[in-house]
Amino acid sequence: MPTYDYECQTCGHQFEAKQSMKDPHLTDCPQQDCAGPVKRKIGAGAGFIFKGTGFYITDYRSDSYKAAKKKDSESSSAAASTSTAASTSSSTPSAPPPKTGTAA
Repeated sequence: MPTYDYECQTCGHQFEAKQSMKDPHLTDCPQQDCAGPVKRKIGAGAGFIFKGTGFYITDYRSDSYKAAKKKDSESSSAAASTSTAASTSSSTPSAPPPKTGTAA
């Protein structure tokens, strides 16, 4: 149930009231000896406060998912190192092919 802030227009008393959204606004001050009209104040509402390093979808993954992800990343890094070694051995410069034919 939401909490609403009210302020008395006569005595200045401020108070909170938990009300359903369907309930009508309060009209009278709850202070003794004051039956002045009250006005509902505009509130900022409640917000979320996230503390810590962060909240990610991967924080709550199952152990089997984490194991498969680790295995996949290890195999992809091994494949990358193999392809790097292959590309350095095949990147030796070669002589251009000899020209054939007659010049006219």
